[in-house]
Amino acid sequence: MMVEMFFWKGNNLLQQFENYSNLLLLSGPPSSGKTSLLFQFAFNIAAHDSNSTNPNVLFICNRHRLDFKPPFLSQGIDPSSNVFHRIRIKYVNDEEDIRNYFAAFHLHDKLPDAVVIDDFGDLFDNRVCQQRYSNPRGRDLAMVKSLALCHNAINYANQKGSCKLLLSDTHTHQGDSPRFHFIYKKWIPTTFTIKEGDISGSFILKGRSYSRTDNTATGSMKAAKYSIALQYLVFDGLVNNDQIE
Repeated sequence: MMVEMFFWKGNNLLQQFENYSNLLLLSGPPSSGKTSLLFQFAFNIAAHDSNSTNPNVLFICNRHRLDFKPPFLSQGIDPSSNVFHRIRIKYVNDEEDIRNYFAAFHLHDKLPDAVVIDDFGDLFDNRVCQQRYSNPRGRDLAMVKSLALCHNAINYANQKGSCKLLLSDTHTHQGDSPRFHFIYKKWIPTTFTIKEGDISGSFILKGRSYSRTDNTATGSMKAAKYSIALQYLVFDGLVNNDQIE
C-alpha cells in the first residue's frame, strides 16, 4: 500500500489498486486535511476505472460537516471533470445509518469499487450507544458491531469484484485513543496516520499494516509530506519512515 494513492498523480495513475489492502483507516488530528485526503482517494479510484459510466465510488459523510468544511482538491484537477459523476455522496447522521447501509449491502444491483466514510468515530454518540445497549461500554460495542458488518460487506464485494473500504477517525488522537486503536486493529489491517509537520499547515502521512491475529505490525511504508495551501491539497514529496521518527 502506498501513500501516493491519497494524492493526485495526473495521468500517471497507479495501475494496481486491486493489489492494495481492502480495509483501510486514515487517522489524524482535527484540521489535518483528512476529508481532502479521503476525497482525493475517492477521485483516484473513480478516475482509475475510466470506462465506467455509473457512479462507482460512494463517499459517506455528515452533510452539515461537509457543507461547513468541504474538501480541498489537488492542483491540476479540473472541477468540471466527468470523474466527479462517478462519485456518489451519501449523507448519514449516526451509526444506525451506517449499519442499515451495510446490512443491505448484498442487495445492491451494482456494488461500488470503493466506500469512503468520513469521521467514522463521530457517528457513535457515547450517550446514545450506552442507552441503546444498556451498557457503559455501549459505544465500543456499537463500533465493533458496525466494523464487523463493514468487514463482511467488503469481503462479500471482493468475492464478486473489487471493493475498498476507507474510514477516517479523529478519536485515535484523543484521550481514549488506546481503546480506539485496539478496536480498529481487530478489523482494519492497514492504517495511515497523520502527524503535524515542522511548518504550520504541513503534515506527514505514514502507513503501517497490522496482523489481525495479534495486532503486531507486519510492515511499514514510505511517508508523504503534504500541506493545505491556498485552498489546495499539495503533495510535497515522499520520505522514508526512518527519516521522520
